[in-house]
Amino acid sequence: MAYTSALSAYRETRVKTASQGQLIIMLYDEAVRQLDWGIDLLQANAAGQRDPGKTEIIGKTILKTQEIITELMVSLDFEQGGDIAKNLFSLYTWFNKELLEANISRDIKRILSVRNMFNELRSAWAEIVAKTAAENMGQPSAGINIAG
Repeated sequence: MAYTSALSAYRETRVKTASQGQLIIMLYDEAVRQLDWGIDLLQANAAGQRDPGKTEIIGKTILKTQEIITELMVSLDFEQGGDIAKNLFSLYTWFNKELLEANISRDIKRILSVRNMFNELRSAWAEIVAKTAAENMGQPSAGINIAG
């Protein structure tokens, strides 16, 4: 019980002290983690290990990812982000559409496609955050603009 409380407190502190860029990376990490879990469960079901309880979990992993995508969409700043924000919005919209259809049809390929693109975006954000941190070394931290 104490371990669970300590872990929860650590996670809360980590989120509260993170920069905007780090928060975006955390969202991407969680989206990839959810999709990986859903893919693993779908592959187990396809291998003949059908379990009705897992079917519900698969749906929840995809819905959780869609919630993360929605959070990323509403955090875009179109005034400062310009074309990058518009392009990200279009990509996030496509992600949500693909995941909706993949959830209905249980299409692993579609989920994998979104997962791989998420991972590429996560890598790009990690580079941006690292570069920004290196450039701001010794300066007060202003974070990065999530508009792109």
